[in-house]
Amino acid sequence: MVFFVLIGNTTYAVIGQPVPDVTNNPANTNPGTPATLSDPLNLPKDSGVQVLIGRVINAALGVVGSLALLMFVYGGLLWMTSGGNDEKVKQGREILIWATAGLALVFFSYVLVRFVIQGLTGQALPGATQQEASNDAAQRGFNYQTGQ
Repeated sequence: MVFFVLIGNTTYAVIGQPVPDVTNNPANTNPGTPATLSDPLNLPKDSGVQVLIGRVINAALGVVGSLALLMFVYGGLLWMTSGGNDEKVKQGREILIWATAGLALVFFSYVLVRFVIQGLTGQALPGATQQEASNDAAQRGFNYQTGQ
């Protein structure tokens, strides 16, 4: 089953992605033209390092969360399909415990990095802070004091 998932993902990654047409690009006709790199991350012009770090961390958290989910499913399946085999039950339980420990480590690392970045720059990493959530709720007409 894992084989088919890997083959499907590889096929999508190779075939399913659009390929840019570089043959009709006028910039490629003159070999003396210096190469330029447009902003691949689409960062705003006035953004600082914290925006870049925030986007990298958000991407990494997505990958780590997906891997943790995969490990939870694998450990749970191993445990449930052990058929009473104590060795497989122990192996499945250890996978679940270590996946939880890894997810907790990643979460606390994120909290530490956010704290350090906020301490050094005075600005938080991109994400919803309490003030941003309050401003958003106020724009929608919610009053925290009356609860309406």
